[in-house]
Amino acid sequence: MKKPKGGHDDHKVSSDPGIEKQSITACLLGAAFFGALGSSFLYGYNLSVVNAPALYIKAFYNKTWVERYGNPIPAETATMLWSITVSIFAIGGLFGALSVSFIIKVVGRRGTLLLNNIFAVIAALLLSLGEISKSFEMLIIGRIVMGVNSGVALSALPMYLGEISPRHIRGFIGQFNSILICLGVFTGQVLGLPELLGQESRWNFLFSFLAVPAILQLCVLPFLPESPRYLLMEKRDEKAAEKAFQRFLGKKDVSQELEEVHAEARAQDNLHTVSVLQMLRSPAVRWQLITIIITMACYQLCGLNAIWYYTNGILREAGFAENILPYITLSTGAVETLAAIISGLVIERIGRKPLLIFGFSSMAVFFSLLTVFLYFQNSVAWLPYLSYVCILAVIAAFCSGPGGIPFVLTGELFEQPYRPAAFMIAGTVNWLSNFAVGLLFPFIQEKLQSFAFLVFVVVCILGSIYLCVVLPETKNKTFMDISLSFARINKMPCPPPGHEIELTLSITPDKNGKTQEVTKMESFF
Repeated sequence: MKKPKGGHDDHKVSSDPGIEKQSITACLLGAAFFGALGSSFLYGYNLSVVNAPALYIKAFYNKTWVERYGNPIPAETATMLWSITVSIFAIGGLFGALSVSFIIKVVGRRGTLLLNNIFAVIAALLLSLGEISKSFEMLIIGRIVMGVNSGVALSALPMYLGEISPRHIRGFIGQFNSILICLGVFTGQVLGLPELLGQESRWNFLFSFLAVPAILQLCVLPFLPESPRYLLMEKRDEKAAEKAFQRFLGKKDVSQELEEVHAEARAQDNLHTVSVLQMLRSPAVRWQLITIIITMACYQLCGLNAIWYYTNGILREAGFAENILPYITLSTGAVETLAAIISGLVIERIGRKPLLIFGFSSMAVFFSLLTVFLYFQNSVAWLPYLSYVCILAVIAAFCSGPGGIPFVLTGELFEQPYRPAAFMIAGTVNWLSNFAVGLLFPFIQEKLQSFAFLVFVVVCILGSIYLCVVLPETKNKTFMDISLSFARINKMPCPPPGHEIELTLSITPDKNGKTQEVTKMESFF
């Protein structure tokens, strides 16, 4: 194997498009689908599943209170218990996000996804048996346990998908996370219809369903490989990493892929996983970290969660009967899913940066129009219809980029030692922002009324400007290339010409005649 000539810098060598673009294998698709089915799908399902049985759950709370204390539940207590039931999901998510880097370090990416199913099964039992046990506390505990599951899943899954994917389809595979979130939301809406499980006698089965995707993942994922990058760079098991690459890529010769990982390893000062505190102090990843924090904050603060507050009210203003509202709101879940699928199909052609900027900018435009339509809707009879069109447009704009790409970027902007800490920080920002929107939006809406969405217009515009100025395009780049893209803004030296990182391996035979590599650690940071 020849050395690259001195006139070529490391960036060009590692970006060489000579690596053959293989077709997507069944193993890779299976890992992406079943990994997401037992993870992000459950997160999406839990976002919508409590809406349909809300009245029945509140009635159960009141019935249980009467049986215990002999009096109806006070209105303030009922409101507090329901608020806790809904919002404590985000608190569980925060706990999950904070714990994920420790779990991943012990059991790996795939192992974390498999272990996480324990939380889903426990939550399904608590939530579905709470009514029979006459314990509303079981529902509250079940929600927080399910939140832990989602907090772990939204960090471990994007990390796993990013590390098993060839770089030319890394965005497409990464978007399975977003697609299955939207599909989970839509499934929750469908199963919550009165003809299915949205009845007083069946609502607990809505929560029993949580165990189904978890069990499916437990049945399939153990037969799929662990992340080859994790195996090679953290477990130092080259044979297992080679076999994983061979299965995911569907070819026998994976020397180029192994070499790419080795080159990234040699570019690091050490291969030990970096702690959150070390990461916060490191100038080498400062702007990557700022970018992820801002992008993930915008993901939650851009206003999509608040949009659901207005949907039913706008439909009532448009004259739709109360009994058909659940069927009309299915259109929001359908648009979400369709937009996420389209985004996954075009992300490798258009790129991450354009889709993010387009999504946030479009949301700003449609939020502005929605504000105008809401202000005048009592004056013009047909304006509520336009308001609903704006809601669908906001949802589509969100899912076209901002709804999934922040998770893809968190895996792409950081090299192996930094990745677990990066996902912990991103997850913490995600869940704290989620909790802040749920806590503060009712007060914002009370003060600003129909002008409340202008707050989100400002967030979307500022997010678009930041991404336009700072974020480099990561499409079809290696993790090392992406780090080099940030080297100048981080004020870190790039490798000078003639002193690039050696991309070839020194090979020496061992006693058994097998090849053994002698790696040389050279850092350009």
